[in-house]
Amino acid sequence: MQKPPRPLPEATPETKEFWDGMKRHELRIQRCEDCSQHYFYPRPFCPICHSRNVEWRTASGKGKLHTYVIAHRGHPAFDAPYVIAMVELDEGAKMMTNIVGVTDPTPDRLPVDAPVEIVYEDVNDQVTLPKFKLV
Repeated sequence: MQKPPRPLPEATPETKEFWDGMKRHELRIQRCEDCSQHYFYPRPFCPICHSRNVEWRTASGKGKLHTYVIAHRGHPAFDAPYVIAMVELDEGAKMMTNIVGVTDPTPDRLPVDAPVEIVYEDVNDQVTLPKFKLV
């Protein structure tokens, strides 16, 4: 039985800068100029203070593992097990992603608060995905 095609994201006007940054291997997130908070996912206003005075910034791509789940039976387009994680970037924003590079993922191998850094997966000419690995 053949695997179904992998679902891929499509840029919207709000997320275009993020996905364009991914293609350049830059992690682009937004920062509110009024309350100084970085945030993710992209949107035209700050989720903390609701200001529209926001700018795009290039993040360091470093952070820590905030929480995760190990999918043993997931989407049929992916080889299980795989790790779905929430990463807290050094800039303070949190983003959902995958942790890669962990052979046979178990809780012992994925300590919460472990340092992580971004890995760019060039899926095709249009899509690069942000994934993270333990440092």
